[in-house]
Amino acid sequence: MRRSIDDYPFDEADMPPGWKEDELIPISWAVAICDDYEDVIPRIVLTVEEVGSPGEGLVADMSPDIARRLRAAIADGLKEIGEDPGK
Repeated sequence: MRRSIDDYPFDEADMPPGWKEDELIPISWAVAICDDYEDVIPRIVLTVEEVGSPGEGLVADMSPDIARRLRAAIADGLKEIGEDPGK
């Protein structure tokens, strides 16, 4: 089973001013769930791809514990910059 949860296509408006001069790479991301592995344990799949290079991105297949750790790290980062981490 594979099921898409969310994806975010690159939007130039999200990048900081002067991003091209700073050589930042425009990326898109997608989150899905998958249990297509031999152990049939569902995993969270995070795919990050450079715009214009489909199929050449990085894919992280995360156990629920690793996905929760990533979620906590993002929430901590949001708190550090004074933003509400949400739910």
